[in-house]
Amino acid sequence: MAHHLATSGYQRLTQRADRFPPGVVPSQLLLRIFAILFDEKEAGLLAELPLRPFTLRQAARAWKLPERTAAGLLEGFAERALLLDGVYRGRRLYVFSPPMAGFFEFAMMRVRGDIDQHLLAQLLQGYVNEEDEFITSLFSGPTQLGRVLVCEPALQGRRCRAVVRDQGGRATSSPAAGVGGSAGGVSRAGGDGDVPSPDGLQVLDHELATEIVRRARHRAVGLCYCRHKMAHLGRACDAPLEMCLSLDFAADSLARHGHARAVDASEAVALIERAWDLGLVQFAENVRNSPKFICNCCSCCCDAMLAARRLAILHPVTSAGFLPLVDDARCTGCGTCLRACPVESLSLVAAGDPLRPTAELARVDAQTCLGCGLCVRSCAQSALTLERRPERTLTPVNTAHRVVLQAIENGTFADLIFFQPGLATHRALAAVLGAVLRLPPLKQGLASKQLQSRYLERLFDRPRWGY
Repeated sequence: MAHHLATSGYQRLTQRADRFPPGVVPSQLLLRIFAILFDEKEAGLLAELPLRPFTLRQAARAWKLPERTAAGLLEGFAERALLLDGVYRGRRLYVFSPPMAGFFEFAMMRVRGDIDQHLLAQLLQGYVNEEDEFITSLFSGPTQLGRVLVCEPALQGRRCRAVVRDQGGRATSSPAAGVGGSAGGVSRAGGDGDVPSPDGLQVLDHELATEIVRRARHRAVGLCYCRHKMAHLGRACDAPLEMCLSLDFAADSLARHGHARAVDASEAVALIERAWDLGLVQFAENVRNSPKFICNCCSCCCDAMLAARRLAILHPVTSAGFLPLVDDARCTGCGTCLRACPVESLSLVAAGDPLRPTAELARVDAQTCLGCGLCVRSCAQSALTLERRPERTLTPVNTAHRVVLQAIENGTFADLIFFQPGLATHRALAAVLGAVLRLPPLKQGLASKQLQSRYLERLFDRPRWGY
């Protein structure tokens, strides 16, 4: 079967998918996954599509087909969640998403009869969780695809300064809805939001799941890719399947084509609150403006957390900007926080009390801690509180900013600029830019730092980049 699958259409798509930030790792398992999702001709067509959002006219030109024919093909791909489509600022745009996060997950977001999902789950498990090269490349870059959101009830009792920004980036006086509704003690914010509050914990709007879903234009809920995959393998936990949220452009497309169920803000918030009660960790797209997903993840099924434990990848997703602090006077060493931690970042150590020689205290490994706050909420003794991490982590402005940073780090930035491989001029210009970007490691690092500057943030913090 391998000789049949390793044909030009699938190989071209593999080469093209490897130009995504992050890319793929060629293997026979990957070719078999592709063969389930599309035939060889379709793979060849997908291989010609741009890596960035594109129009019908651009697709027709890339395929050398009439626009009416191209429109039918694009609609068919969107119906099968192989790409996303929607109207943004008056123009219909299409997005050929990478395999992860993208059409791998979309293929498992609902129960389907048009593909063999059981076989697909086996192949995805092998490719993602057993072939170490792909999962390592996916989660080991400086700029991660996802980031952790704090469990808002873990802020209970903290005096928090909530900074909520409007679409122009200006701080408003509205309290963060999630913290205000579930944790209390929120003081209203003013000013530019860059100076930590002297009387409490600064919490930004993009750190709060409830605030993100309330501000989203579209929301949809679908089956959790990881748990659905594990269910086909007979290894899923008892956490609900319909728990993962798509937002904005992605939610609109997936809901219209039946791959997710559209929900309003109140149902999305209720789902998030249920996830907290179940001890699930929330991962969002690693951007400040308009993240496209929020996943509610369990430690036993989640690809990222499995990779963290199996391959010792410290941060497969960007940690939240918080760390739990242990109050030794309150800690009883009961171990409840250890059981709540999804990545085993807590341990018990001897208390060193001569009057209680067997007494133990909880300790946090800051290097592996996700900052999710689940341990804080689990502590019946109120011995844990959240504090800000001493170092600040840059969160990309939006999807475009994140993708550019990842492309620079992966050496695929040229493909984002010159995106039509069928054009000789694009191939030549991509080769020139690629040569310029193939700098020594030190210079590559400096370039990456420059791209994380406030200048680039301002460049991408414009409406036209926020599809």
